[in-house]
Amino acid sequence: MNPLRSLILAAARNGTIRRLVATAPVSRDVVRRFVAGETTAEAVAVTRRLVDSGLTVTLDHLGEDTTDAALAEQTVQAYLELLDQLHAEGLSDRAEVSVKLSAVGQMFDEDLALANAKRICAAAEAAGTTVTLDMEDHTTTDSTLRILGELRSTWPWVGAVLQSYLHRTLDDVTALATSGSRVRLCKGAYKEPETVAFQDPIEVDKSYVRCANALLAGDGYPKFATHDPRLVRIIGERADAHGRKPGSFEHQMLFGIRPDEQLRLAQLGHTVRVYVPYGGEWYGYLMRRMAERPANTAFFLRALASRS
Repeated sequence: MNPLRSLILAAARNGTIRRLVATAPVSRDVVRRFVAGETTAEAVAVTRRLVDSGLTVTLDHLGEDTTDAALAEQTVQAYLELLDQLHAEGLSDRAEVSVKLSAVGQMFDEDLALANAKRICAAAEAAGTTVTLDMEDHTTTDSTLRILGELRSTWPWVGAVLQSYLHRTLDDVTALATSGSRVRLCKGAYKEPETVAFQDPIEVDKSYVRCANALLAGDGYPKFATHDPRLVRIIGERADAHGRKPGSFEHQMLFGIRPDEQLRLAQLGHTVRVYVPYGGEWYGYLMRRMAERPANTAFFLRALASRS
């Protein structure tokens, strides 16, 4: 793993660094590039702007590794409020939600996480939209896929996320590339041991292309989450080779990353979904974004140096 990436991921769990970054005068201005705000109203306003520009959206209420049932309930309530507002604003046909199961109880009670996820899925169904289960570090993969299976027995549209840096992912892709199955493929943003994950970025990319081919050859609905220009080009080429037309798969990118490319792809007729995080627990999310792309880190450090 790149030493800078390892350092940033370690910083994500360091309380002292967290306080330093959170209190730096420039931090909130910089965070606005990557996070839609802290409130439901701010998140819905950003969603409206993106939808009006021709994009679609998936919203993530930030927070993870919850070890308290009361905090898990707060997360559920945040999603219920968000879904209600998306419906009220007429956005639910263009915006869905992404849920980290660790934020709704997975770390201490899988049954509670399942029950809470069911409540969110029921609210999404009532609002006329869908839910995707975010994937976290490898220790939660089996649990997340178990919960996915339970949810899909009632709501077959619940989306899955798979990470190309894990050795197991091609097998998981093959199992999930079935009719009606919505699968987001990303590279992965957690620090993982070499026993379970590729460490060389080239190998991660090769795995991504293998998994993309399997998804495009399958009967499901692939969602390709990457900002890498080379991978975006390859996905287009492989989609053509598999006879996939725009609308039978989608591109996904993070809020604040390559916005011009998002619009370019949408103008070509592709479905482009922007992953929009919001909420007060932005620090861990921001650190993972820094770790994924050195350019993000340079942007943040330049801002700190010039304005703090």
